[in-house]
Amino acid sequence: MKANILSLQNKISPEDFTPLPDRFFAEAGTETEEIGYWKASWQRLKANKIAMVALGIILVLIIFAFIGPMLSPYSYEQQVRSDAGLWPCLKHPFGTDRLGRDIMVRCMIGTRISLVVGFVSATIVLVIGSIYGSIAGLAGGKVDIFMMRIVDIIYSVPEILLIVVIKMVISEPLDTLIASTPAFKGLQRIGSGLIAIFIVYGLLYWVGMARIVRGQILQLKNQEFVTAARAMGCKSGRMIREHLLPNCVGQLVATAMLQIPSAIFTEAFLSYLGIGVSAPMASLGSLTSEALNGITSYPYRVISPAILISLIILSFNLFGDGLRDALDPKMKK
Repeated sequence: MKANILSLQNKISPEDFTPLPDRFFAEAGTETEEIGYWKASWQRLKANKIAMVALGIILVLIIFAFIGPMLSPYSYEQQVRSDAGLWPCLKHPFGTDRLGRDIMVRCMIGTRISLVVGFVSATIVLVIGSIYGSIAGLAGGKVDIFMMRIVDIIYSVPEILLIVVIKMVISEPLDTLIASTPAFKGLQRIGSGLIAIFIVYGLLYWVGMARIVRGQILQLKNQEFVTAARAMGCKSGRMIREHLLPNCVGQLVATAMLQIPSAIFTEAFLSYLGIGVSAPMASLGSLTSEALNGITSYPYRVISPAILISLIILSFNLFGDGLRDALDPKMKK
């Protein structure tokens, strides 16, 4: 045994302890790179082909709604009596209605209204729901129980009925205020029905977001970084703003994105019933409602807005599902 150790010592030289070059430690054809949260989420989203197709359709619809009317030779309320009742042709790709108005440019305006309603409503839900849910989750105890019981009560309120009631209550005073105040003249085109939708979203639709945010805050508030922030004297408002909500951003974005198609469907449904966007402003729901009177003679009038409503809602739902899975892989089905 000693002879083997002595022979091994004789074979060892100082050159045997020189560091090896880096190429001995690098694997052939592989490189290590630190990937951040947003970059990894984007890579997962790109791998979801359905979500990327839905995103492409959404971008096309945005261009169609906001740039299309600028390129159209007609306005949404312009009447060309000689072209009344035309079927789709080169001059009017979507045809014209009974008053000679171009249906394509009216569908563009209707798509614009739907997108604006969706994004504004999602923003209202995001702001109110995240603030309310974070306060309830961080406070805990009796405060949390009381705030969540309010959420349960709001859940039991029928949204459509409340929109109709608010529309009936605020319609006349709001129209008077808009007509008498120069600063509100721009709201006269959209009417009090659409404003009632925004009010109801501010009153009711944030409860789902509040519950999601509260659940996330309850998971985060007992972790070490929150304890360290409290030990350093961090106040509750700053704790929510700088430490808790930034760690919920994935769930906030995904939930807000899934709220957009719900708001778009609500606006289209109410406009279809005649209590949404006021005439002569066009909405996809109001266009569908007007076209039903002559569906047997002029079916093309209902096809265009119906297809656009379906595309908008389906695209946002598919993209929202893909975005949710990309931002939170644990929620992947």
